[in-house]
Amino acid sequence: MSSKTFDYEQDFASIDFRAHPERYQVGRGEQGVLLVEPYKSEILPYWRYKNEESANASAEKIYQLFEEYRKKDDFVGMDMARKFIQMGYTRARRYANYKGGKKYDEDRNLNPRGNDPVKAAAATVFKGWWDRIRADEDYLRRKKAHQEKWG
Repeated sequence: MSSKTFDYEQDFASIDFRAHPERYQVGRGEQGVLLVEPYKSEILPYWRYKNEESANASAEKIYQLFEEYRKKDDFVGMDMARKFIQMGYTRARRYANYKGGKKYDEDRNLNPRGNDPVKAAAATVFKGWWDRIRADEDYLRRKKAHQEKWG
């Protein structure tokens, strides 16, 4: 994994990361997921985690995009699809654990933890797809190669 700090100072609004994959940073977790174009606009319309049914449809479609990016030898697209799937898990978990998705109140005190089974089921769906990508040897090779070449 690259130790390079994620550069939020890039002019994300003007960079086409498909044309300039060398500008793309894998980062940690979901860093940059809502900044990197054209991928954000291609994937975001399908990202849903309201319940298990919507999470299934969402994760399946995003994984389909992951595979389409793979066929086009587009690691950036693959990684962005992975980030959206990971974010589906983390957001659904946040809403499962905290009413309204609010971990802290306005005074920065931790809100009481709950358990919303509907959101927990959605999170479980995304977790399965995320685990699948994290175990994908081809994806892992491409990720390592991208990080070694461009950070």
